[in-house]
Amino acid sequence: MLMIEAVITIRSARESDACGIAEVHDATWRDAYRGIIPGRELERMIARRGPRWWQSAILSGSRLLVLDFDETIAGYASYGRNRVPSLPFGGEIFELYIAPEFQGLGFGQRLFEIARKDLDAHGYSTFVVWALADNDRALRFYARLGGRIVRKANERFGTEVRARVALAFE
Repeated sequence: MLMIEAVITIRSARESDACGIAEVHDATWRDAYRGIIPGRELERMIARRGPRWWQSAILSGSRLLVLDFDETIAGYASYGRNRVPSLPFGGEIFELYIAPEFQGLGFGQRLFEIARKDLDAHGYSTFVVWALADNDRALRFYARLGGRIVRKANERFGTEVRARVALAFE
């Protein structure tokens, strides 16, 4: 009988993960935002977040977790202090993305829970996540995890504006 093992870990990002994170960022943003964010703006946003950008984020000490699937970066989460002081929540998950081929397997929820625990360990027992209002998949994901919409705002992408929402976790 043949047994194949794959090791799945969630860990802090290392400098050597920068290319893998950039690849996941590119694929997930195209998958999630095509048809929501205007094409030219989406490609500009993706281009700004290459391996060098991620390497800099890692070296500067940003809270960044990776989902390592058998030495392949399959997802990531970045998080820290809430960036909107008018919201009464200490922390924020800035980004949480799972590569398209790894979605639907429960990895996003696992990554979310570990980021949540780390936020709590650093004194942020409440936090928010922002999502574009047209990103139904993200809104369903965060609602399943207990998020509730507490704020609506707009974000500009070139000449176009899209609604976004903050979901709170308490």
